[in-house]
Amino acid sequence: MTVALLFSPQGSQSVGMGRELAAVSPAAAAVFREADLAVGWGVSSLAWDGPEEELNDTRQTQPCLVATSIACMRALVEELHAMGERLSPAFVAGHSVGEYAAAVAAGALTVTDAVRLVARRGELMADARVNGGMVAVIGLDREAVASVVSSLGLGDDLVVANDNAPGQIVISGTPDALLAATEPLRAAGARRSIPLNVSGPFHSPHMAGIVTELARALASADWHDAEPPVVSNVTAAPVRDAAEIRDLLARQVRSPVEWVRSVRRMAQEGVDTFVECGPGNALTGMVKRIVPGARTLNVFDRASLEASADALSGAVARVTA
Repeated sequence: MTVALLFSPQGSQSVGMGRELAAVSPAAAAVFREADLAVGWGVSSLAWDGPEEELNDTRQTQPCLVATSIACMRALVEELHAMGERLSPAFVAGHSVGEYAAAVAAGALTVTDAVRLVARRGELMADARVNGGMVAVIGLDREAVASVVSSLGLGDDLVVANDNAPGQIVISGTPDALLAATEPLRAAGARRSIPLNVSGPFHSPHMAGIVTELARALASADWHDAEPPVVSNVTAAPVRDAAEIRDLLARQVRSPVEWVRSVRRMAQEGVDTFVECGPGNALTGMVKRIVPGARTLNVFDRASLEASADALSGAVARVTA
């Protein structure tokens, strides 16, 4: 068994996330305490108790989600250690903001720095005040969606933003451009076009204005080379070099999320088991469509923690004195 750890994207958040794990896992509880101290407000209380409206504000969503995802990962490591085994993933990857949790799992960032950085990232994205949004296009592949987008001749006002899975592509752009694409996409065979609950045209050139400030924030953190490598959203390639990871994270906010290529790259490198750490199962659902034969596991509550640890038991390294 060759394992990759995956970290959940924005949109996976829900009130109560992480509370059950923090109650049973000292390692998970410690992550939430560290997150609270990192930003100076109650990441734990907002993740566990809401209110939902505040949790869905991207300035709060991002630190709450990253803290929860790291807590899920730390709980899994702790559970396996108690069973006398050590988790040694071949790769880690996160979708969009989840890539910061992946960096922590790879030892490239501390929990404190990751939570602080995504809080700043969320502020920059929310305050960019670029008029626009994102729409999930269901039922067309990337090439078909890209063809429609190109045919409209709208330039940077409409781009493919996330290649999530076959038949699930996200476009990003101005309100007028997104509206203009609705009928052509339907005519091309799209079953549905679903507006996403985001405050701007993320992962598009419209976010270029925040890249410099985000890069400045990223440069303020203490970075280390990654082990295992982080598979970049931007390039879909495994990266170990700390400076390269940092630079790619700055570019990520204005670049498409190459999730299909990322998952296929890991599968080509021998990964046969993908474990999503974080609330929900968005990424494992995508993996099943990208690599139908892959095994998928989730860690988000006590039951899923125990089930995933049992599934991994015997296939990971034994802890030795």
